[in-house]
Amino acid sequence: MEIIKIQGTDDTPAVILDATNHLFQISGRSLPEDVTAFYDPILEWLDEYAENNKDKIEFEFKLTYFNTSSSKLLLDILLKLEEMYENGIEVLVKWYFPEDDEDMEEAGEEYADIVDIPFEQISY
Repeated sequence: MEIIKIQGTDDTPAVILDATNHLFQISGRSLPEDVTAFYDPILEWLDEYAENNKDKIEFEFKLTYFNTSSSKLLLDILLKLEEMYENGIEVLVKWYFPEDDEDMEEAGEEYADIVDIPFEQISY
């Protein structure tokens, strides 16, 4: 599978989707101007992964900020991971947040309540 590697900017998160090395990560700030255009390739990649792989996924979210429109697409990613989990793929979500950032901690808690997949919250 093709690797997706997007360098983060002030407005877009860094993304690594690498099936060969089992790296699945979104980090940084997410407030892209066109949130759909940014996240659609990620969702399509996850669809392809689900069709062709049954390997365990540890998906790491290391976001420091995301806007409202990004929150919907992040949920779409989590729902796609939940679908994989329901289809027998071992999935673990790791939600990292700065220990002094209650908003990011609460966002992780809310997402964990919505999706039915193993979910770890990790402060740093």
